[in-house]
Amino acid sequence: MKTFTNNKMLKRMLLVLLVCSLIAGTLTACGSKKKTGGITTFTVGFDAEFPPYGYKDDNGEYVGFDLSLAEEVCKRNGWELVKQPIDWDSKDMELASGTIDCIWNGFTMNGRESDYTWTTPYIDNSQVVIVKSGSAISQLSDLAGKVVQADSSALAAFTGDDATEENLALAKSFASLQQVGDYNAAFMNLESGSVDAICMDMGVAKYELEARGSQFRMLSEQVSKEQYGIGFKTGNTELRDTVQDTLYEMLADGTFESIAKDWGLEESICLSADNKVNDVTEDKASGSFVSNFADVVGKLASGMLATLGIFFLTLVFSLPLGMLLMFIR
Repeated sequence: MKTFTNNKMLKRMLLVLLVCSLIAGTLTACGSKKKTGGITTFTVGFDAEFPPYGYKDDNGEYVGFDLSLAEEVCKRNGWELVKQPIDWDSKDMELASGTIDCIWNGFTMNGRESDYTWTTPYIDNSQVVIVKSGSAISQLSDLAGKVVQADSSALAAFTGDDATEENLALAKSFASLQQVGDYNAAFMNLESGSVDAICMDMGVAKYELEARGSQFRMLSEQVSKEQYGIGFKTGNTELRDTVQDTLYEMLADGTFESIAKDWGLEESICLSADNKVNDVTEDKASGSFVSNFADVVGKLASGMLATLGIFFLTLVFSLPLGMLLMFIR
């Protein structure tokens, strides 16, 4: 009779432990159901030679407007920011492999709209031309027969698939059009007279002109207009939406503008509440029932695995305890 009572008590103890493990597993599964899949780090891929958006300062630290924005986004979401300098030519491979979570570095959306899952544009930017202060070049048409160097975005504005007829014709009139990725080298070439003009993003141009004094000037006529966005791997709307919503929170409380002022880019801000709904919900609205169902099933499966794992560990640790109690009794 006593043995029967002991067995009955042991079964009750195991039943209680099982129920507790199921509850804990359910809470764990629900708790891990975050908008971003429970990430703890956020890795930003950027070009470390693209001031003021991202670069290495005199102290050897990676800084810049985009990195400051990313720091605030991570702070508000409880993430650790990982600043990952990348070879710009390998950015797509880095993103596809998961080495980085996004490309955030004055990243031009124009012509790449279908290549990434984008946030709404947050900065308006234009391609501008820089010449020496004493140059006779005063407008774009004066570049005919000249040697011009351009960064990748400016080169696309002159020769890309989306280049205007005017820019295509202008590029053909140059004596030479060369691509340059090192802005220091570009300004050295311009100063030495080996090139007549350099073309680049307005944000970079303003930063460089302020740093270099009155040696150079910017033409008032612009080559093209473009917008910057944050590029995520195609289909990664979950993480994109979280980052986007955080940027809008920063816009609403003035933090976004404050950071832009710190980097002299307040006049270039184009992020506004008016375009929030259309962009952030666009992919959700177009999502199919099958993809939504698959997402739900995946999350349920993840919760089930967590529950089974906790149940298994409970059994492993509770059986010896149960045997010990039975032996004592």
